[in-house]
Amino acid sequence: MREHIDAHEHDPRDGEMNEDALTEQDDKSEDEDIQEEDEDGGEEGEPSRRKRARINAEGESRPTGTSPKVEKRRQTLPRDEDGFVPGSIVRIQLQNFLTYDWVEFRPGPYLNMIFGPNGTGKSSIACAICLGLNFPPSVLARAPDLSSYVKQDKETGYIEIELKGAKGKGNLVIRRTLQRSTKSAPFTLNGKSASGKEINTRMAELNVQISNLCTFLPQDRVAEFARMTPQQLLRETQRAAGNENLTSWHDTLISSGKELKQVQERVNADREQLKTMVERNTNLERDVRRYEERRALEKKIELLEFIVPIKEYYEAREKYREIKPKQREAIRNLQRLQMRHKPYLDMDKALEQELKEREKQREDRKQAAKRKFTQMSAKWEENEKLESQAEDIKNRLDNVKRGEKDRLAAIKRLEKLIAEGEQRLANPPELESLEDLNRQLKELAQQNNINRQRQQELQEQQRTNVEKGSRCKQEIEQIHRSMQQLDSQSHQKLEALKRSDVDCGEVVEWLRKNRHRFRMEVFEPAVLCVTVPNRAYVDAVESCFGGTQLRTFVAQCEEDYRLLNTLCVDTPEAIGRKARINTWFKARDESRLPPPPMSREQLQALGFDGYAIDFIECPEGLRWFLCADVRLHRTAIALNHNGVDPNHAMDMAAKAGGANYIIGRVVNRVTRSQYGKRLPQNTTRELQAAKLLTAATVDPQLKRNLQMRLDEARERLRLVEEEEKELGNMDKEIHASHKTFKEAHDSITARKQAVQNEERKLQSLQLKLDEQRKKLEKLQNAKPVDVERNQLKQQLLTLAHKRVAMVKEYVGLMRSAIKEQEKATRAGLEYVQVCANKSALEALCREQKEEIQEVEANALRIHAQYKAIKDDSKRKLEASKAKFDEVDDEVKERFHQMEEAGEINAKSAEEWEAELDQRREELEMNMNTNGNVVEQYHKRKAEIETLSATIEEHEKRILRIEQGIKTARDNWQPELEKLLNSIGQKFSAAFDRIGCAGEIRIREDEDYEKWAIDIMVKFRDDEKLQLLTGERQSGGERSLTTILYLMSLTEEARAPFSLVDEINQGMDQRAERAVHNSLVEVTCRPDSGQYFLITPKLLPDLNYHERMKILCVNNGEWLPEEKGLGNMMSLINGYVRARQNRGNAES
Repeated sequence: MREHIDAHEHDPRDGEMNEDALTEQDDKSEDEDIQEEDEDGGEEGEPSRRKRARINAEGESRPTGTSPKVEKRRQTLPRDEDGFVPGSIVRIQLQNFLTYDWVEFRPGPYLNMIFGPNGTGKSSIACAICLGLNFPPSVLARAPDLSSYVKQDKETGYIEIELKGAKGKGNLVIRRTLQRSTKSAPFTLNGKSASGKEINTRMAELNVQISNLCTFLPQDRVAEFARMTPQQLLRETQRAAGNENLTSWHDTLISSGKELKQVQERVNADREQLKTMVERNTNLERDVRRYEERRALEKKIELLEFIVPIKEYYEAREKYREIKPKQREAIRNLQRLQMRHKPYLDMDKALEQELKEREKQREDRKQAAKRKFTQMSAKWEENEKLESQAEDIKNRLDNVKRGEKDRLAAIKRLEKLIAEGEQRLANPPELESLEDLNRQLKELAQQNNINRQRQQELQEQQRTNVEKGSRCKQEIEQIHRSMQQLDSQSHQKLEALKRSDVDCGEVVEWLRKNRHRFRMEVFEPAVLCVTVPNRAYVDAVESCFGGTQLRTFVAQCEEDYRLLNTLCVDTPEAIGRKARINTWFKARDESRLPPPPMSREQLQALGFDGYAIDFIECPEGLRWFLCADVRLHRTAIALNHNGVDPNHAMDMAAKAGGANYIIGRVVNRVTRSQYGKRLPQNTTRELQAAKLLTAATVDPQLKRNLQMRLDEARERLRLVEEEEKELGNMDKEIHASHKTFKEAHDSITARKQAVQNEERKLQSLQLKLDEQRKKLEKLQNAKPVDVERNQLKQQLLTLAHKRVAMVKEYVGLMRSAIKEQEKATRAGLEYVQVCANKSALEALCREQKEEIQEVEANALRIHAQYKAIKDDSKRKLEASKAKFDEVDDEVKERFHQMEEAGEINAKSAEEWEAELDQRREELEMNMNTNGNVVEQYHKRKAEIETLSATIEEHEKRILRIEQGIKTARDNWQPELEKLLNSIGQKFSAAFDRIGCAGEIRIREDEDYEKWAIDIMVKFRDDEKLQLLTGERQSGGERSLTTILYLMSLTEEARAPFSLVDEINQGMDQRAERAVHNSLVEVTCRPDSGQYFLITPKLLPDLNYHERMKILCVNNGEWLPEEKGLGNMMSLINGYVRARQNRGNAES
């Protein structure tokens, strides 16, 4: 199958169709106009070679090297002789691209109207232009992968676009090859391989602006134009039209404004900081002065502390020099006197030595006598011990006599006790039988074992019952926590809704408190009450909803619908203001609901998982809205993109008259053309990640299940509590039986204990009798008394012999002691004689000795003074040396100056010490100031100076930035106002022609980034001018406003070509006719650029201009295979030539 585009005008390169004289005259005048424009605007150069706007030395913001003069009108590039502006599209050729097998056509240099039935490939031309010139698929808002644009059942394809080159240069032929198996799409430029970066550079040189919605508006992005923020609209308008420096000036204003704000904020902060720092330093000045005074005193004290030890050393040294000769003279005098009296002194020393020897002999004799006396004392003590032992033996002799009497009395007493015990054992008391008692206890134990077994079984039942109750309580608590968690999730979801749509969130809160005011339940928006249990389908389900359907309140009756609108939308009664919310109501009629495209069995046979309605959970009443408005019951979903045949899926949707379906990550929208054979066409887009339904949602069924589980758990707990009461009664019966058993058991046990106690007493009595018999036998068999008495007498005799021998030894020691005492007395007398001789000698030499002692005492006194003065001098020398090492050079220098000036010697050490004490007292009176404060003061003072300089530099910088902003604004604002005034006049005139009103306004702001264009429109007489938004106006009104704005922008546009796709959808005939006529008028002027208008329909009797070109897409199933065969222009040209030949033949 081949496709052809038939042109209603001649091909500029063919030259086969002649134009009339009027057309030639128009072309001639057009060429003259173009030549004038070339001469006026040729110096500007290509846009891609312009340098970025900077602030120059004079503070002006304009591109470097350009003149500050604002030009009256700026064309992008000069028009060539064939009428094309450089960058215009001369030819397009497609192969295996979307709906085309192969096609080639040549648009005209002015308005090109491309029309044809839906599904024939009109929008494919816009896709080809975008992708072929290396602009991203996101511009089209369609499938993101380039491989998706290759025609089905084909592996490769290409796009070839020929662009008009600069004047005097060849055209640019760009070809891009697409492959289904890979994402890469290589380029060739004029037959040579080229990179995407090189293509982008060429597009920038030609000022091609396909990414700008003001110059290139695909079908799927028409609504985005109306949703552009006013700030974005201003940016895109500046890029598309007016002075080429508008964008750079605006960027300069934005960046400089931000920089100015930052610098001003920094300066204000620095000024506040400077003020604070100055105030703090002012408060510290008094402390700093006090600190400096204290520092001066400390330096003076440091100097005095250095002077005092040195001055003390000088004085000590002088005293040492004075006493040293006196010490030497005193020693010499003592030595002379000692030599003169030496004989007497030697004799005295000899007597002194003899006296010591005699004293030693006397002491030795005294010690020997003392030892003899010690031995005598030891013998005496031994005798005393023997005497004590003899006394003990005598006492034992007396006790032997008394012990015999006691033994006889004890024998009689034991014989009596033994007789009494034997009589008691012979007549024991009557006792119960232990076997009988044990038998009774055994029978009771058997009975008690039965009760104990019952009690164990009861305790086991009670433990089981307690565990059941505990599990029930835990389950109830867990269910309560789960329900609280669900409520918390619902609250979080509502808070998220309030953050994105305050009115919608507040109306939900109001509705929850006022449900009683409505006859039936009014459902909250689907974003709150629709749940997708299987998260794998959440992206697909959310993509089925429109922008406002997830935030739509659904009423079930018309009465509630009107009441909701009255309270919330029309009046501020509900939330204190008129809310901007979406409401919906439609009378339920299942018969009017379009059925699903096919049954679920057929759907699963194709590989689909099901319809979107199958993957959600919601209140039953909300399903009518989801089917009637969102059409979830007609949207098929398949997560596995390999499990569904796209061709079969499209056939399915086409047979159903059109439907939506999702395969993998691609959303497909299949519709049928409203013309011709009503061929199906498929629009695809990438599936976006869900943002609203992904949040944690409250599943109503889950909440109902939790409530059912809670009721069941409470019922089980009630049964457990009743069973616990029954088990308690049984436990009481068992305890009563156990009490009876215990009383009987205790009674028998007490009787048994009494029998056992009596038996133990008899056994104890038998043991006691045995012991008493043994004692009696021992007393009766004791030794005779005479034997012991003889033994004691023999011991007394032995002790008497020992005492006699000891007395003899004592007498011998006494005699030796007397001899030693005599020797000691003789040695004492000799010692006294030597003492007397020494005393006599001392009496004879007393005068000489006193003289020596006097001289010696004087010498010792002087020597002590000498030594003290010498030690003091050394000590003070060491102290002065240590102080000299401690002080700094400044103190040493000051000391040397005072010493040279004689100030040091002018005062004594005491005077210097007094001055030091005085300075110390002054220092104590001066309160101590922290040195950190002074350091902080000086540091802050330096910081104040630095900060002041910084503020001054910043203020100079602010002046430079303000000057630059003023210069840039003086350039930018007049040009912007001029551009928008021109656009606004045309825009208002266009609206006036269709009986409506429209204005273009500039919204100014201190922040240049917030400057904006507000499009104000009014379509009804009873309305006021309202801002164009993506929600307020209808689709037709937005389309009309968009095309009129773009049309008003066309005359000022700098781009080589512009394109709008199906912008007239939703317009009524009056508006569409007015728009068409205005568009023809604007785009067919001699200075207009190339323009593409894509539309599926045209009204009859529309205005026509010779410069416009009509491109009719003739695409169907029965086209000839041969290229060029069936071309409408060829048919027309053949028909014209045939008529001319027939006319020539007749003439």
